[in-house]
Amino acid sequence: MKVKIKRIDKDLPLPVYESSGAVGFDILARESSVIPPKEIGMVPSNLVVEVPEKYMLVVASRSSTPKKKGLTPPHGFGIIDHDYCGPEDEIKVMVYNFTDNEVIIERGEKIAQGVFVRIDKFEWSEVEEVEGKNRGGFGSTGGYN
Repeated sequence: MKVKIKRIDKDLPLPVYESSGAVGFDILARESSVIPPKEIGMVPSNLVVEVPEKYMLVVASRSSTPKKKGLTPPHGFGIIDHDYCGPEDEIKVMVYNFTDNEVIIERGEKIAQGVFVRIDKFEWSEVEEVEGKNRGGFGSTGGYN
């Protein structure tokens, strides 16, 4: 499937899947940014993506970013809806600096990864009771004492 994409800075490359088994593509920082300690920053990605209908684009941390940079997404991951694709709708990568030092992100640095996920919308069928087995809560399947 082909997806329409706009780069704001044409000197930076289009995203690529780094291996044949890669599920996500790397997202680069369009400009250098400084994220102060214990603060949230927004890093411009250089990308406006026309996400196909019935899909969402998940923007997630790269597995190495928390250890190497001390940054993590403050909300777990970001969701880009298929209708967020106007001419000025550049994807921003939200990061939280959990260190005691400022973190510098250099222009062109890999800052996140994107994954397209197919979605379905459902209708609600409200009931007074739900059927099913009570499983318990967090850790109910074992592994936690």
